[in-house]
Amino acid sequence: MFGGTELLVERWWVIALVLALTALVPRIGDRGFQAVENAFTKLAKRRGLAIFLVFFGAIGLRAALLPVLGVPAPQVHDEMTYLVQGDMFAHGRLAFPPHPMAPYFETFYINFQPTYSSMYPPAQAATLALGELLGNPWIGVLLSSAAMAAAFLWMLQGWVPPQWALLGAILMTLRLGLFTYWVNGYWGGTVAAAAAALVLGALPRIMRHPRFRDAVPMGIGMAVLANSRPLEGLIFCLPVAAALLTWGVKRYRSGQALATRNVLLPLGSILFLTVAFTLYYNWRITKNPFEVPHALYIKQYISVLPFIWQKALPPKNFSNPQFHYLFDIWVPEWHINTWQEAMASTREKIVDFWRFFIGPILSLAFLGLPWVLRDRRTRLLLIQFVLCAAGLFSVVWFFPHYAAPLLAVFLVILMQAMRHLRQWKILGRPIGVGWTRAIVFLYLFTIATFGVQAYENPSEAPYFDTWSCHNTERVEIIRQLNGMPGEHLVLVRYSKDHDIHVEWVYNAADIDHAKIVWAREIPGMDLTPLFAYYPNRKVWVVEPDVDPDTIYPYDEAPPLPEQ
Repeated sequence: MFGGTELLVERWWVIALVLALTALVPRIGDRGFQAVENAFTKLAKRRGLAIFLVFFGAIGLRAALLPVLGVPAPQVHDEMTYLVQGDMFAHGRLAFPPHPMAPYFETFYINFQPTYSSMYPPAQAATLALGELLGNPWIGVLLSSAAMAAAFLWMLQGWVPPQWALLGAILMTLRLGLFTYWVNGYWGGTVAAAAAALVLGALPRIMRHPRFRDAVPMGIGMAVLANSRPLEGLIFCLPVAAALLTWGVKRYRSGQALATRNVLLPLGSILFLTVAFTLYYNWRITKNPFEVPHALYIKQYISVLPFIWQKALPPKNFSNPQFHYLFDIWVPEWHINTWQEAMASTREKIVDFWRFFIGPILSLAFLGLPWVLRDRRTRLLLIQFVLCAAGLFSVVWFFPHYAAPLLAVFLVILMQAMRHLRQWKILGRPIGVGWTRAIVFLYLFTIATFGVQAYENPSEAPYFDTWSCHNTERVEIIRQLNGMPGEHLVLVRYSKDHDIHVEWVYNAADIDHAKIVWAREIPGMDLTPLFAYYPNRKVWVVEPDVDPDTIYPYDEAPPLPEQ
């Protein structure tokens, strides 16, 4: 599902050839490599400067691709939903009152009762709201991607020597921050990954020197995880909480209660505020502080429940053809009924994770994994990784941003494996030195090749995933209508063979004051109330499945086909 562009350099036989060469001549290019490594290490030891450079480097590299990749346009339902939610936050509202014309505006993953609001937690949308206030929601995505890069480096500095920390942050930022949907879309991933890095990076610092300044980032990270990936974040934080509790008890018994309070007091305060905010947020959205918006949406629309052991509910039988197909036909096909289906789903998740986050080149680093497994310092990380993976296997669906908290643990393990690999010697020959240099060289060459291909052929820019295609036709129609005088009502007319994964009916937060209002034409539903509600708007029709680039005045459009 997430296999992206395959380059010659990523093919196994090419990689094997390079490894064979470096095994025969491990010190090939040694003088040049040592000069680069010495300068790199010197920079890495200036920890604050390195974090600064990684943050702005992530912004600069993706900004350099703007001429070819541009600012992404949303397409996937989740992206559109987050943008609506971000627009609400940018208006200073958590939700809007239910709209009287809601049946015409109803769309995926948006609650219209008891409030007009998103089904998702608020953290990802908050970054989009920040971006909107700065000029464009994607600015928020770019800033969160840079924050993820900086958080990765800060986290790794707590676990590995500074040069390995900087290398790990650069490698993962190059993979995720340029050519994936994490930065080329609005679906998320970067926010939760940065939050998990704050939690994991604070842990070894607290255990070495229990300070207020390290407890605060951990608390903030936990709060953001609770409001971005609640389930995965909870599983991620459980081993950390157990480790902190064990550490606190030992400190208290040894008479160091003050040091314990330096950590537990700020952590407890932040978590208390997080719980209070969550209850308030739920109350504003669902009118019930103990019912999260996601659960409300599932109750109203979805028949397949999140966990693989849960039984499917009866279909809802929607009159809306798109809702009927997605929720009554397509979604139930994903329900897991047998042990064989569960195993097949697990294998697919593992492959998707590998393709998106690792690929063949970085996989070579795990030649050092046996030594990581025997290292006492990584036992907590390994337990955490297994628990997080089990949590991902337990749910029906999987997309790489679900694994954002797990990525923080994985990255530390990856760099520990590379450190062990570099120590390899066979008959006194430093094979590991040559292989780790080959991994880094091949990886950087891959990224550079992606960039060159993007500039040479912008219409077919390469990605590490297949989700970076966007609904540019809708964006073009918005541009056209924004250039016309007056206000507009656009009726979206789908064919019976419409791809339900490409949705056009999403509106602004404040629907009635938006220049463009999008509505759905539904067979058998009278449009008279909608026209009466918006008597002064110019009415248009768009047919995404026939001619997505053209809008027609309503009185000139062909009739609605039978569905």
